Amino acid sequence: MKKIYKIIQLASIICLICNQVMAQANNNLPSWALGPFIRPENVNPIISPDTLGIFYDPMHRQMWHWESNDTFNPAATVKDGNIYILYRSEDNSGQGIGSRTSRIGIAESKNGTTVKRFPKPVLFPAEDIAKEFEWTGGCEDPRVAVTANGTYVILYTEWNHKVPRLAAATSRDLFIWKKNGPVFKEAYNGKFLNMATKSASIITRVINNKQIITKINGKYWMYWGEEHVYAATSADLVNWTPLVNGDGTLKILFSPRKGYFDSRLTECGPPAIITDKGIVLLYNGKNDANSGDKNYTSNAYCAGQALFSLTDPTKFVKRLDKPFLIPEAPFEKSGQYPAGTVFIEGLVYYHAKWFLYYGCADSRVAVAIYDPGKR
Repeated sequence: MKKIYKIIQLASIICLICNQVMAQANNNLPSWALGPFIRPENVNPIISPDTLGIFYDPMHRQMWHWESNDTFNPAATVKDGNIYILYRSEDNSGQGIGSRTSRIGIAESKNGTTVKRFPKPVLFPAEDIAKEFEWTGGCEDPRVAVTANGTYVILYTEWNHKVPRLAAATSRDLFIWKKNGPVFKEAYNGKFLNMATKSASIITRVINNKQIITKINGKYWMYWGEEHVYAATSADLVNWTPLVNGDGTLKILFSPRKGYFDSRLTECGPPAIITDKGIVLLYNGKNDANSGDKNYTSNAYCAGQALFSLTDPTKFVKRLDKPFLIPEAPFEKSGQYPAGTVFIEGLVYYHAKWFLYYGCADSRVAVAIYDPGKR
């Protein structure tokens, strides 16, 4: 027993040293990148499943436990001086990833770390224009940003258990949303309407301490995509036109890399940020089981950053070779995705700090904070 105890002690010490080394490496960021993002102590996870919460579900026409199984992949924004977190919730209507119904819940925070949840979802499948695209999979993986005049825009995935489609909804108060349907329904005569699309990051800028959606060269821009990173432009924030090559194929800005943490997927994260160094896109990299970085768990999702030109949002400049955030805490590596995720979707500028909200193993919500004043 003593030998076993000593082995356990040694393993714990080695693990602690490895984590410290990895954390130090991840915090040695280039000047253009945001960070380091630090997990506040004794706070996470800030949102977990609630087996008691119910609401009247128009899809089932009865009271329904809408967030009983998992709560994860959050968007975030600021309204009236408080942070609002819009998170994906799953009920217990199926077995396995993608088989349940997702709805978007909402929580309020006055300090960025302590939250008050509201009892009903704010975006969910109903008898509306989105029924064809949302029943019975629902509304998934939101990203949210706000215009200078106070219009909030959510870009989320409509899931009907057949094809995931990137969709838009708008609101003035974050609680009542107008669904506008798939964002690519009009572009190129609907060429990309029935293609699998998801994960959109609208380009934003901090002006007078407020992070707002901004135009570049007279257009709104977003990065989007799961396997590769693409771009699209818009005049109204709800109808978007993907950028294509001369032959009509989607223009790829950057892709997965063999031997790196993003060897399987490069999936867009929260709203991109215009800085004095360029446009910074935070994204989610999936580590391929065969061709990935052996320093990270196979199939794990870690967080990366990429830099684009200030004058040309399509001009990719560089990206981090190592992730700046990796699954570390037990709840980030256990849940319905045990390979581990720190899946980033919410980023807000609040009280001169950056609050990054992310999904943990497709099961919970956590936060990490970057204080530029302490860099």
